[in-house]
Amino acid sequence: MKFKKSIAILIIGMVVVACSTNPFTGKQTLALVPNSQILPMAFQQYNEFLSEHKVVNNTSDAKMVKSVGQRIATAAERYLNANGYAGYLKDYRWEYNLVQSPDINAWCMPGGKIVVYTGILPITKNEAGLAAVMGHEVAHALANHGQQRMSAAQLQQLGAVAGNIALAGDAENQQIFNTAYGLGSNLGVMLPFSRSHETEADRIGLTLMAIAGYEPAVAAELWQRMQAQESGAPPEFLSTHPASSTRIQNIQSWVTEAKAEARKFGVTNFRR
Repeated sequence: MKFKKSIAILIIGMVVVACSTNPFTGKQTLALVPNSQILPMAFQQYNEFLSEHKVVNNTSDAKMVKSVGQRIATAAERYLNANGYAGYLKDYRWEYNLVQSPDINAWCMPGGKIVVYTGILPITKNEAGLAAVMGHEVAHALANHGQQRMSAAQLQQLGAVAGNIALAGDAENQQIFNTAYGLGSNLGVMLPFSRSHETEADRIGLTLMAIAGYEPAVAAELWQRMQAQESGAPPEFLSTHPASSTRIQNIQSWVTEAKAEARKFGVTNFRR
């Protein structure tokens, strides 16, 4: 019994001690794995990815990706400096690359390493649409969502270990626990956790694109086009992402807020 209590105390202690503050929401977030470990791994993986894929250079689209990326990065730095987080990006190594692929996708690794796939450009349509996508992806990195997911996965594993230790010697109940725990922690914790990250990135990304001088309402139009590409999407509660209809409604409700934030930085004209 003492050993079981020790495991529980250890897990609680890890959660209490290993937290950081999200600079955009002010919330305390999980940080069991420090960025000093995450960023070097991310940079290495990014370089490996580029070496294995066709990077598009010196085209108008490639130049647009770099230009929009720089504007979003500058917006992020302006916001963070103005809100008491000067130096937050000191370990970032911004890089923006367009990669030849039919996939409708883009992503940003921790530390500011960004990839946009050519397959998403017909959906983004223009610079403002691309800014909506890149703002969202950069927001994931700025809010340390990768770090939080890694930390949550570690806690999920610790919970499974603690449960099996508690049921040691009872194979039947161990099996029942593992099945129930796996399903419950996924549907009840991990998937909602992931969806909350997507919603958070939508909101932060909207602010970033507005500060960068882009019309935030374009983000809702982008998601309407993305929704038109969907076929057989799973129910929202089974997905890592919110339903497109939910995202569109959220984004439309945040447009005024994003523009008001941008005006604090002297931005009054928003390009479409």
